[in-house]
Amino acid sequence: MTSSIPGSCCFTGFLHQGDPKGEIEQINNFRAYVARPEGDKTPNKAVILLSDIFGIFPNSQLVADAFAVNGYLCVLPDLFNGDQVSIADYDAKAIDIGAWISRHTVEDVASIVEATIKYLRTNLDVQNVAAAGYCFGGKYVVRYLKAGQLASGYIAHPSFVTKEELGAIQRPLSISAAEHDPIFTMANRHASEETLIGTGQEFQINLFSGVSHGFAIRGDISQPRVRFSKEQAFAQAVAWFNHTL
Repeated sequence: MTSSIPGSCCFTGFLHQGDPKGEIEQINNFRAYVARPEGDKTPNKAVILLSDIFGIFPNSQLVADAFAVNGYLCVLPDLFNGDQVSIADYDAKAIDIGAWISRHTVEDVASIVEATIKYLRTNLDVQNVAAAGYCFGGKYVVRYLKAGQLASGYIAHPSFVTKEELGAIQRPLSISAAEHDPIFTMANRHASEETLIGTGQEFQINLFSGVSHGFAIRGDISQPRVRFSKEQAFAQAVAWFNHTL
């Protein structure tokens, strides 16, 4: 296992402040939040944002908006068909983690990811398609770094990624890692380095000190170190896509 299965750290976090600017649209039979670069009606580059277990919520919407500000059409599909977790429910102990995970199989989530890629390539004629995955979503970035699928990938504090999936990538990958992470541990990180070297693909791993799993999407940004790390992790993603697309 390159990164372990989700644990309690995947179900906690802080809401970020801001007003999402994009719109909820329908793709096939699922919802998606879509953020478009201002003044560009036919963008030729897109980022699919594959979320953590909180799905379409303010934090992920604001990140999608930020990709749009940087010139990328960004699509945030609802990977859970309305069954995303809320921070409040977890804090109230109203979520059975094991049961929730069992309701969202690889096949179910993969079908939504595949439909989103097809929608961008076929319906919108966007051929330069990348993906950014956070925690739960990181697995599906790795799975689709293939010819004709995703051209480039970025993941932050990933979970559920197997060595076989990582070793099979055919396109470049960038990773943001947290110093304190029981899911993507130091041992997992070092093992991932060896696996990535074996792929022959261009890759990057940045380690952010003093922060924990989830910092790049739901960290407590009232803490200066967490805010800095979150902002730099996002800058890493944008720089990576600017370089590889």
